[in-house]
Amino acid sequence: MKIFSAEQIRRWDAFTISHEPVSSIQLMERASEALAGWISENCKNHKKIALFCGNGNNGGDGFAVARILYMKGFDVDIFVKYTKGKFSEDASVNVKRLRDLSGISVREFKEADQYNFDAKTVVIDALFGTGLSRPLEGIFKELVEVLNEENCIKISIDLTSGLPADHMPENGAAIFKADYTLSFQSWKKSFLHPETGKYTGKVIILDIGLHSGYLQTETTPDFVINEKLVDTIFKPREDFSHKGTYGKVTIAGGSFGKMGAAVLATQSALKTGAGLTFTLAPRCGYEILQISCPEAMFTEGGNEFITNFETENETVYGIGPGLGTHEETRRALLDFLKESTKPLVLDADALNIISKDPENLKLIPELSVITPHPKEFERLFGSTENSFERLKLAREKAAELNIYIVLKDHHTQIVSPDGNVFYNITGNAGLAKGGSGDILTGILTSLIAQGYSQEDACILGVWLHGRAADLAAGKYSKESMLPTDVINTFGSVFEELNRRNGVKL
Repeated sequence: MKIFSAEQIRRWDAFTISHEPVSSIQLMERASEALAGWISENCKNHKKIALFCGNGNNGGDGFAVARILYMKGFDVDIFVKYTKGKFSEDASVNVKRLRDLSGISVREFKEADQYNFDAKTVVIDALFGTGLSRPLEGIFKELVEVLNEENCIKISIDLTSGLPADHMPENGAAIFKADYTLSFQSWKKSFLHPETGKYTGKVIILDIGLHSGYLQTETTPDFVINEKLVDTIFKPREDFSHKGTYGKVTIAGGSFGKMGAAVLATQSALKTGAGLTFTLAPRCGYEILQISCPEAMFTEGGNEFITNFETENETVYGIGPGLGTHEETRRALLDFLKESTKPLVLDADALNIISKDPENLKLIPELSVITPHPKEFERLFGSTENSFERLKLAREKAAELNIYIVLKDHHTQIVSPDGNVFYNITGNAGLAKGGSGDILTGILTSLIAQGYSQEDACILGVWLHGRAADLAAGKYSKESMLPTDVINTFGSVFEELNRRNGVKL
């Protein structure tokens, strides 16, 4: 799914109006019906609606939603800056339509202090949406600060008021804190970054039938990974195939006291379909790996930590889980990278070793995949002020080094050498545990070994990792789920993928 900027979405509206054709007020009604439909279905036990409307088209949506919800049986109160204020052309049309409904009261913002916000109230923010390009000021700032203190369900239309769609807000800016954001047709970048996404709550994308011709022709470097994209990538397993069909993986990792990381990466590679899986680890992990991963073969690379990386052209390496940063391991890894020409996957301590000297970055084979979390990224490339700046730097480094960077976060971002970014929206806070990254290393290495391109492996792998985590959280809870629970749920995700691709199980 393409991510469009606020300006691109405005052009999409205009394109729809001119090409469908449809009038702007008809398009507003279409959007409002979708909004009211979702609210009425999901807020059945909250019959009291307090709608805060601005003077522009976001407020126009709010006025139309108020009318539709009232007709559906909700008690609706509308708040505006001034009851006799001027509104946009389309908003004015919906204000006039309200006059025929005597049951809806229209009050001014200053009266919100006397309003009874109780547990049955739904507060709807229709103040600005994407129509504001500066921080909230004056009465709007004061209103949002008051509403944020109320303990009731809060819904924003299109975009939480005060939040920019495409970049960081100013420090100290007043921003409405929604429980749900009901947006139209396309994700916005601010939904997907930690500093801004915390204001949006759960994001619901509503299809309001904007013209498909614009979607097909308008370009963007930003995408959301959805099931449609994943289904175009996934390759069902061939009946007439053998272990050699699905590649050879070598997970290189583990050290005394850290063998669990190598176990998780190895199990993950096995569970995601690698044909042959080897684990290169120190002798101290031999029994652990042979017992916990009997389907994998063991290659000794040292005693208590790895001191030797065997060069094998017919395998795809995933290096780093539990590796440690011992001096002999460091030298061995750097020597290995100097001789390596095939793409590989680098994570965890492999990245920590590389980060000790900026010149080491040049040793990473082109088209390799690195999977840093924010701190590892900072060690590799330097600090940034926020996640938007971090992503900008990642784009620069991916292009410079000709590698794929998987920026692990709540919404992990895959950055390709050509500048495209794919945001993942599966996964949950249950992955905030040691070992979750080791699983991802195993997945990516396995998929590349099976013949997926690096970009496709990253897209499918990160989505699969998150989807399995969502299923595991549903069964065990985010608090109690373990990385091993995620691995054991891969099978359910593959069942979904095969079923959607028409494969009989």
